[in-house]
Amino acid sequence: MATVQTRRLLLHRLSRADAPFMLALLNDADFIRHIGDKSARTLDDAARYIEDGPVASYSRFGFGLYRVDRRDTGLPIGICGLIKRETLDDVDVGFAFLPAHRAHGYALESVRAVLDHARDHCGLSRLVAIVSPDNLRSIRLLERAGFDFERAIAWPPTNETLHLMATDVEPTPLRRATDRRG
Repeated sequence: MATVQTRRLLLHRLSRADAPFMLALLNDADFIRHIGDKSARTLDDAARYIEDGPVASYSRFGFGLYRVDRRDTGLPIGICGLIKRETLDDVDVGFAFLPAHRAHGYALESVRAVLDHARDHCGLSRLVAIVSPDNLRSIRLLERAGFDFERAIAWPPTNETLHLMATDVEPTPLRRATDRRG
């Protein structure tokens, strides 16, 4: 069962069975350049990344990174979800897609769905995203999803300068009315 659904996409919790897909994504040159080298070179490494990251996050926080599948084919095309990092006060939105599935609007569609999920199911009212200043495509995507540049930050342990972008996730009118009654 999907955690989040859109018109074209299904977002599912990751599991060890997703190791082949994650191995390809984690070793994509753009992933390594913009997100970082996670040192996943084998299926066991990818499975460990899934267990130690997304699966642990589901248990601890009730959310994490999700596998993004195309509804029409069931093909896994990327990841998108929520990350609670010790180095940030707010929950972070993260996303990455395989090269063949970029520039089709899937990332924006999944980020918007995750924002709704964060508000409606996780009770979050503010989200951030961290992005390399030279990753202009991701910056534009985040702006289209409602994020604004907040400040430059030094990212540990290398002190690399990243942009911290933020958005307030407003409650839907129905939720606002429900909140006032309670």
